[in-house]
Amino acid sequence: MKLMKKIGAIALVGLFVASCAPRLKPNGNHGLPPGQVKKVTGAKSAKHYAPGQNKK
Repeated sequence: MKLMKKIGAIALVGLFVASCAPRLKPNGNHGLPPGQVKKVTGAKSAKHYAPGQNKK
């Protein structure tokens, strides 16, 4: 019975640790900064590739 409690406690702690892991949201630029995506695509402005520069 003590073994079952230990296994349950370890599983519970594992779930808590796994649920606290940060989840990163990809921005669609494949990890490149906006200026580099602008160079690759040949665009005149990097505004369209910067996540904080969207018009409302």
